[in-house]
Amino acid sequence: MHPEPCPDRRLVALLGADALPFLQGMVSNDVLGLAKGEGLVWAALLTPQGKYLADFFVGRTGDTLFLDLPEEIATATLQRLSMYRLRADVRFETLDWPVGRALGAAPEGALADPRHKALGWRSYGMPTAAGSVDWAAIRVAHVIPETQIELIPNESYLLESGFEALHGVDFRKGCYVGQEVTARMKHKTELRKGLVQVQISGQAEVGTTILSEGKEAGTLFTRSGGRAIAYLRYDRATGPMQAGAATVHWTPPQA
Repeated sequence: MHPEPCPDRRLVALLGADALPFLQGMVSNDVLGLAKGEGLVWAALLTPQGKYLADFFVGRTGDTLFLDLPEEIATATLQRLSMYRLRADVRFETLDWPVGRALGAAPEGALADPRHKALGWRSYGMPTAAGSVDWAAIRVAHVIPETQIELIPNESYLLESGFEALHGVDFRKGCYVGQEVTARMKHKTELRKGLVQVQISGQAEVGTTILSEGKEAGTLFTRSGGRAIAYLRYDRATGPMQAGAATVHWTPPQA
């Protein structure tokens, strides 16, 4: 059985003697382990103010280091990385390998999706075939954000977006762009907003404002059946809320 094609991705080879050390100083996760062997790391690129710009996979299969990027932000992301490159020996070359994903037992050469085991595995260079997995339902079930939906450039913060639980940020790796703000949110503040799973009934579009007693309480995002991902302000997310014609409920986790 072939993996399903992973739509709208750009695969870029990461070349040069300084490639991994350069990237280590740029992104939210520790990528130096890829020097030792195959693997896949999910990481984000931030503004100096700690706001999300892009997320992507950094991987190694065989001797090839690569970036697996969302196509819609790939050009801007590579331009941003190149801006910081200076004299570092780092080059990016587009690869034409198909990108796939699937559930179940991973075949040889596939790499486990590092965000959550429910997302299965990803393949690079393997043949793909149409499939029927409801990936949106999996994302909603485990509150896994998606680029340009829940993850909004120049607005989202990693910890409010679940990156810690999804293994997308490392607090021991040292400095990277936006690290100070991210560390401060982790150690010195209590999160008052964030992505959560809500129950929903009725119709509402992605991006609809959620209201609680007439006050803005958040935004509705990906939906699957009677559940959805929402960005909520916790202190206002009480009782039944409205998102357009839909009714939204949130149950806070037990302390």
